[in-house]
This record gives sequence, structure tokens and C-alpha cells, in this order.
Amino acid sequence: MTEIGKDINKAKQLLEKGELVGIPTETVYGLAGNALDPSAVGKIFETKNRPSFDPLIVHTGSVEQISAYTTEILPELAVLAEQFWPGPLTLLLPKKSIVPDLVTSGLDQVAVRVPSHPLTRELLLSLDFPLAAPSANPFGYISPTCASHVVDQLDGKISYVLDGGSCQIGLESTIVGVEEGQITIYRLGGVEVSEIKKAVGNVLILPQSSSNPKSPGMLKSHYAPRIPFVVGDLSQLVPHYLSKGEKIGVLSFDIAYDDVAPEHQRILSKTGDFREAAQNLFAAMRYLDKQDVSVILSGEMPEKGLGKAVNDRLRRAAAR
Repeated sequence: MTEIGKDINKAKQLLEKGELVGIPTETVYGLAGNALDPSAVGKIFETKNRPSFDPLIVHTGSVEQISAYTTEILPELAVLAEQFWPGPLTLLLPKKSIVPDLVTSGLDQVAVRVPSHPLTRELLLSLDFPLAAPSANPFGYISPTCASHVVDQLDGKISYVLDGGSCQIGLESTIVGVEEGQITIYRLGGVEVSEIKKAVGNVLILPQSSSNPKSPGMLKSHYAPRIPFVVGDLSQLVPHYLSKGEKIGVLSFDIAYDDVAPEHQRILSKTGDFREAAQNLFAAMRYLDKQDVSVILSGEMPEKGLGKAVNDRLRRAAAR
């Protein structure tokens, strides 16, 4: 059973142990975990049953804390931060390496915001790390705007929901970044376009912008290896490419291949652990992409749990 309460210290202790907590924001309730802990981030995807690794929004308690996780805030975006933070605005900024690839879906930018809900701000300011917090609902369900909505959908999957009453806005945050020198709205949300235009002038609204919590605009480009990437049955792919004299790299779930040099293969989880595989995915892809090979071959994971999201990411890399 999931408990609902107002105990910030309890929520803090759970988060420090790597657990997930439902948190209130002015937009919708979030499913929060330590944004710097790949294991906690993996639990978020697992709990939401997301079929893909979409970028997550990182929440901090103050504007000053943002600099610990981003390399810079462009002046035009700094204007928006000053005007709308704390509040329902998310900015896409260049990330520091401390932010795991699993949070950004392998992209070089991280989505950050400072929520205005007093309970969650107090929680964030008490923690030594930011929180990754997509909406606290299973994939494909309606976003929750009160604590009981979270329990209705995630009862038993998380132990605690911090009750901050009903959400003031009830709509996800507006996501803004810079695309080829132009202020760009990637997702429509809690800050109106007219308000953003007043602050910074003309903006580009991507055609795929929507209030959908998956942030389609943020999914426009994903990290893809430089080297050709092929997904399929490794028991067939490996001998086929070796017979052609190709120098191959291999990304596998839990099996090593004797005919491939150890430095040219990466095993996501030798014990077949789905969460460990998800944590290792992006680092393994980046590693193989730097090796002296002509093609990277990858198998798929069983199509269940986090395996679905890993497979989705592998297929995207192969379909560039």
C-alpha cells in the first residue's frame, strides 16, 4: 500500500535511499527519484512502464542550483528563467557530465526547471541532489493532479506520496530551448506563448509541440552512434559479418562472443538484470562507437519490463 502524507523528512529519507516518491508541483504530480543516480532513474522508467527512454526533466530547489548540472544558460534563456522561475517553465540547457545519459536519453542537453510548489521546493532545498520527475502515472494514462490520483494509478509501486493538495495549474510545464539561434518552444504548457513572446520576442513553435508529457519535441533527435548500427539476432549477425571480414563491435544483453575481441564487445548485464542493462546502455553505445570497428551489432532484450525501452532505443539508433 502506498502512503499519502505531508512528512517532508520521510520523503527525503526515501529519496536518499534511492527510492521513488510522488511529489506535488504546480503543474502535475511527479514520480521523483535522484536524478544523479542511474539506478533510481531506471526505477522511474520501470515504474511508469514506459516503452521508451524519453528525456526526463530535472527539478532543483533554486535557480542557483541549476549551474551544478548545466554548463551555461544563454542570455535569452536567462531572461525567461528570471521571469518565470520558480514556475511551470522548463529550459533545455547544455548538460554537465554529472547528469547521467539515462536522464537525457543520451542527448547533450538536459531539461531543467525550478518548481514553485512550496512543499516540493522545501524538499528539494533539503536534498544534496536534484530530482528527475516525470508525471506520476503509468505510460499512456492521464497525468495526476492530486495525491489520490497517484495512488489510484501507482498503488504499491511506490511507498510514499507527498501530499501538496491539488495542482494549481494541472498542465505540464512549457519546454523552451534554442534551435539554430532561435528561441524554440518544444512543448506547450503552463507558461503561455504570449508571455514568452513578451519576454524574448518572436519564438519558433515546433509543429509537434503539444501538452503531451512525453515531450515529442525533445525526441526529435536522439544519440545515434557514428558507426553503422545493426540490430537483430546476434547468433546469426556475428558469424555473418565475421565471414565477410568485417571488424565488428558487439552489444549484447548477457552473452559474450568468443570470436570477438573482448575490447570490441560490451555486455549490458552478465546476470541478465534488466535494470542494470538499462543503466549501462548509453555508456556501452558510446564506448563501442569509439572503437576501431566498421559496424556495431546489437541483440535485443526480452520484450518485457525495461527490455521494451532498451529495445526501442536500440531500434532508434539503427534507424538513423
